[in-house]
Amino acid sequence: MGRRVYLSDTDKKIGGVCGGIGEYLDVDSTIIRLLWVIFAFVGGSGILAYIIAWAIIPQRPRS
Repeated sequence: MGRRVYLSDTDKKIGGVCGGIGEYLDVDSTIIRLLWVIFAFVGGSGILAYIIAWAIIPQRPRS
């Protein structure tokens, strides 16, 4: 099974979406957050995309 993106438990400001994507892509989550803000100001699509991502990205299973 390949890698999966999960909501971050440790690197989160609101829901852990940007932290989880940053962990998955091995990129600093600050860059991901800046991209979300830019998308939010360009037609508001970033806000809707964040809410959808928060709803569909699963939490990391507890081991």
